[in-house]
Amino acid sequence: MTIHWDKTLLVGDVGGTNARFALAHMIQGQPVLEHHESFKGADYPTFLEGVRAFIDGCEEKPSGGVIAVAGPVTDGTIDLTNSPWRVSEAELETLGLKPVRLINDFEALAWGAPVVPQDELAWLGAPVEGDPHSAIAVLGPGTGFGMSALVRDGRGGEMAMPSEGGHACFAPGDAVEDEILRILRRRYERVSIERLICGPGLLNMHRALAEIDGRETHIDDPAEITREALETPNSPCGATLARFCAILGAVAGDIALTTGARGGVYVAGGIAPRILPFLQASPFRERFERKGRFTEYMQAIPTRVVLHEHAALLGAARVAFGLQA
Repeated sequence: MTIHWDKTLLVGDVGGTNARFALAHMIQGQPVLEHHESFKGADYPTFLEGVRAFIDGCEEKPSGGVIAVAGPVTDGTIDLTNSPWRVSEAELETLGLKPVRLINDFEALAWGAPVVPQDELAWLGAPVEGDPHSAIAVLGPGTGFGMSALVRDGRGGEMAMPSEGGHACFAPGDAVEDEILRILRRRYERVSIERLICGPGLLNMHRALAEIDGRETHIDDPAEITREALETPNSPCGATLARFCAILGAVAGDIALTTGARGGVYVAGGIAPRILPFLQASPFRERFERKGRFTEYMQAIPTRVVLHEHAALLGAARVAFGLQA
């Protein structure tokens, strides 16, 4: 890989709630980040103003860049799925960024996961290493649910696959989940994975489980569910979070099967690192492997949690410097 000592590029990671930016350099073939800044989307009325504010605060100005965004990119334009922000590559070029690209946030994570240091990955069971020539999958819950895969051709070539797989249909795995689906269908015409496996989805699940159990719940904040579950795992909130982890494991397994991710599955997003000990003790791995005739296939796939706060920025940097080559 070319070493770009003289390039300073902008990288960004923009979700439904927060926006993170940094300057990137490529040193000895590895992306290096500096001048990190994070702010809430509500801090700026438009996405372009947020980017301009970051650049104005940089002593060293970036010449180009890549910004990862939570939603599909169409013809160089993004409407964020869980945010009112909208921006285009043409608008970003008015800030002096050439070339500049918008990519899906989990596409960036797929590029970033393989270069995250081992000490910033947490083990979730099974083998330590997967097949180095096979695809990897990256997925995770946060404000929404995202996924992607890094496809490998066995000859050193790689390509990240942008995806909106979080909006695929939710598939129940047992009778309780059949009932959860039935209850959510009263509210949503179509129940996707994201209706359950994300922050707001955790609240949907908690209310559905309360109805199944015939009890009331007055909780209206997903953070309260997580907090009580971690403090009292045997509580109703603990049961909700355990079910959340179980379904996350089942979904991760389905994604591994769909993408052929024998190289490993990486769980990213804002929720998994915050509940890590609970997740490791949960039914996640059992549900990941429980794929009938393909159980043995699943047992050979490692699962890890990405703890690196800026993994998507690392991935955006890899793409940005690829554009410069």
